[in-house]
Amino acid sequence: MAEEKKIILTREGYEKLESELNEYISVRRNQVSEQIAIARSFGDLSENAEYDEAKNEQSRIEAKIAEMENTLRNCIVVEDDEVNTETVGVGNVVRVRNMDTKMEMTLTLVGANEIDPVNMKISSDSPIGAALLGKKKNQTITVDTPSGQMKLKVLEITR
Repeated sequence: MAEEKKIILTREGYEKLESELNEYISVRRNQVSEQIAIARSFGDLSENAEYDEAKNEQSRIEAKIAEMENTLRNCIVVEDDEVNTETVGVGNVVRVRNMDTKMEMTLTLVGANEIDPVNMKISSDSPIGAALLGKKKNQTITVDTPSGQMKLKVLEITR
């Protein structure tokens, strides 16, 4: 049996997932229970579309709860004080320059469950994230991306 890949989360990502799990357990689970009770009151369950949909939603919620609990139980949390600024790792904020366009961008490397492209939070498993891992300031890397090769220079590594 293949070893399951450990999920890496920053402290912020862990706390966000924990909060989302609490929301599912304390709010969403109760909401769907109420929907099932209301649908039951409509009578014959064999032809009750509202009941069927509520039961399907209950299954989706329970699966999501199980997934989140499993992630929290088996993840590796990268604490802020464990993040060094000598080499790029999960939890680092990295300022890079595209050597072709001369444009600079600031990226935050996070675990795969925490990506947020709008806020430039990229996965350490993505092509750019994986290429940056372990690199030091002033190193230049070439990354194969879906839109072609990209040459990046590491300008700054912070927390």
